[in-house]
Amino acid sequence: MAALMLLPVCAGAASLRAVLQKEQIDVLAQEQLVTSYKVNKKQKYPYFFPVNGPVSHASLTTETSEPFPHHRSLFFGCDRVNGGNYWQDSLRAGQIVSLEMKVEKAEGEEVVFTDTCEWRQPGKAPVLRDYRQITVSAPSDSVHVIDFQIRLVPLTALHIEKTNHSLFAARMVPELSAEKGGVLMNAAGDTNEAGTFGIVSPWCDYSGSRQGNTEGLAIFQHPENPCYPAPWFTRDYGFFSPTPLYWPPSDDGIRLQEGEELLLRYRVILHAGTAEEAGIPALFEAYTAGAASCGN
Repeated sequence: MAALMLLPVCAGAASLRAVLQKEQIDVLAQEQLVTSYKVNKKQKYPYFFPVNGPVSHASLTTETSEPFPHHRSLFFGCDRVNGGNYWQDSLRAGQIVSLEMKVEKAEGEEVVFTDTCEWRQPGKAPVLRDYRQITVSAPSDSVHVIDFQIRLVPLTALHIEKTNHSLFAARMVPELSAEKGGVLMNAAGDTNEAGTFGIVSPWCDYSGSRQGNTEGLAIFQHPENPCYPAPWFTRDYGFFSPTPLYWPPSDDGIRLQEGEELLLRYRVILHAGTAEEAGIPALFEAYTAGAASCGN
């Protein structure tokens, strides 16, 4: 796998632990839970929950919420893949199944774990295998980082049709959504669904206030991702995703041949304050340069 660009260790960086459980990996910073990566075989796909704010230690994301209960916090999936659905609908329509989780680095200034998954339907051969590497760090008390890297390897000729339900996504808790007074902002400073939907941007950030704490979550697209920077599918109720497959180069969608690999990388910033207060533009520039300041 290609190496991730990581934040350097700064004064005040927390020591982390990754704890392998039967069906999840828990990541703790100074013994406070940062996130859990869940792989229960009854799930549609693996996902992160909770995804806790660095100040409140309460989840910024919701594990399930109406009107779309299949939005599982922070996740990766896709529908319309060779006739299967790996985003919503029943498990028979398609499921991303974890085959093997491993903790590669269990303690220190960052923790690293991997997961190998198959995309399959009952009674049918799997169509896709993916290899995930997740690195979590806490460079300061107000900034926690999740680096998500996924290598997609088709096991047969693969056709992904045009769809808005694709790839990496987050669903914020309702209290932090734009409908409840939160702010969704892109790199150009455009805000909320009206200003960000369908707009190309290297990053978006969702932040809001609850119980006296202002916190947010930003998603960065890696500059080497195909179709970078992808347009965003956004909703004022709290959903946002860089989604090139809703605006594909061709109405035929994307086709990959057996064994043809596709590498995607994203960085998630969990931060105190608004996007401006957290210095999200500078953190993105540091991400692209492979170095970063300590944050605020």
